Amino acid sequence: MDASMSGTSSVQYHNIAEQPITTIVTTPASTFQRQVRHCFGNATPGEFPLSANPSIVLHVLTGCNLDPQDLATLEATCSFFWLPANFAPDNELSLAELAALDMCRKRAIFKPMTQEQRQDLKQRCGGSWKLVLRFLLAGEACFRREKSHAVAGPGHSIAVSSKGVAYSFGSNSSGQLGNGTTEEEWRPHPIRSLHGIRVIQAAVGAGRTMLISDTGRVYAFGKDSFGEAEYGVQGNKVVTTPQLVESLKDIFVVQAAIGNFFTAVLSREGRVYTFSWGNETKLGHQTEPADTEPRALLGALENIPVVQIAAGYCYLLALACQPSGMSVYSVGCGLGGKLGHGARTDEKVPRLIEQFQTLNLQPAVVAAGAWHAAVVGKDGRVCTWGWGRYGCLGHGNEDCESAPKVVEALNNVKAVYVATGDYTTFVVSDEGNVYSFGCGESSSLGHNTAVAEEQGIRHSNVLFPEVVTSLKQLNERVVQISLTNSIYWNAHTFALTESGKLYAFGAGDKGQLGVELSANQTERAIPERVDIDLG
Repeated sequence: MDASMSGTSSVQYHNIAEQPITTIVTTPASTFQRQVRHCFGNATPGEFPLSANPSIVLHVLTGCNLDPQDLATLEATCSFFWLPANFAPDNELSLAELAALDMCRKRAIFKPMTQEQRQDLKQRCGGSWKLVLRFLLAGEACFRREKSHAVAGPGHSIAVSSKGVAYSFGSNSSGQLGNGTTEEEWRPHPIRSLHGIRVIQAAVGAGRTMLISDTGRVYAFGKDSFGEAEYGVQGNKVVTTPQLVESLKDIFVVQAAIGNFFTAVLSREGRVYTFSWGNETKLGHQTEPADTEPRALLGALENIPVVQIAAGYCYLLALACQPSGMSVYSVGCGLGGKLGHGARTDEKVPRLIEQFQTLNLQPAVVAAGAWHAAVVGKDGRVCTWGWGRYGCLGHGNEDCESAPKVVEALNNVKAVYVATGDYTTFVVSDEGNVYSFGCGESSSLGHNTAVAEEQGIRHSNVLFPEVVTSLKQLNERVVQISLTNSIYWNAHTFALTESGKLYAFGAGDKGQLGVELSANQTERAIPERVDIDLG
């Protein structure tokens, strides 16, 4: 890795050209019999001492993109990796710490940070560059930051390409498509006023859209309210083109989530801010419903970095990264047990969901549906909890679960992604297969094949996870699923493949599928390709 990438020319140990490792290590292989490898080469003749070339070792560690846990294991294994390496600018850092810092410098959200901001983040993460690296990698893994993705909103949709171009289509009564009009449009079109701005994340609510740029700026359009209910009275003003959210100009935002009655954003440093929901018993602060000022989320998460947020109907989930491991906090309305604390009471400040410790599960991805929630663990297990109507929890019944419960029907599946909507759940496996369960209304589960249509089998609920065969037949590896998270709108679903192809099915009465329907058709049962390339 070249020193210029880090912006610190004085770091001499970076000045090794990128080339195959075999061309760097030119010392011929020893002919001596080796029984034990010695880092310092002081026991066996002909041993290649690592300590003689720490720059090469650092280059290898950085180039291999080792996991932070692997770096910690190296430190625990040999003193060569945990003793001070005596490299400028910080002579006290070990090789493992320097490798972690180098890998942090490769991350898009870390590069523009000042030295002071980097040090603040280091202390917030626990005082180690390995912990900072884990924080950055976890954020990239749990939602598709900097990658192509699609969002199936209530009546309208947003798709973001790998180059950061945002497309909009569907309902536009409040200007939520950002194209300067309030006319409905089923054809996906790029939002032209954002030309030259690279979008990295999109959030969609009823009649409202928020887009995050790679510089941390937030653009909003549609209903002019951060806290309006889906059918609220405030927010009569509409904005038909993307407008910079002035109150967030001093916060580098990496994710936004729109819930009912409130909006939340996540900063680069892992701090959570919320708008509106003007009652201190809900989010721990008192604001007016039309408030446009972000308020830091109080309580336990004030000093714990968060890597992902997810908003449902009147509640918020936060995936936190602590030195002890990953954890999930919840706050807001507890109806149906969706906060996951074993009860159905509200929480006005974030509270740790302790059940994951009992299950010995490290959360990796979190999803908040309207009335239920789900988590994928690092080991591939899936947990669901909340209101179990229509079988959306995948446990074979419609019972409520007030604490996370492992979906046993997926025990033989290693999940990597989960998405939740209004009583529906989708799971993506490491092999790219997709499973769905819950409410089958609007054909949004993807199980309504052509044969089922002919037999009149439509809109049936699914109590256990079932493979979405209509997606499997595409012979494409699915990497992301998005489904409508609203209790007032008919649901639709997107499936994004590894090659950047987008498929849509479910309700399409407002053009939200991005495909043209026939005159009397209001939904699409079988996935159809949307005519945009997000790769």
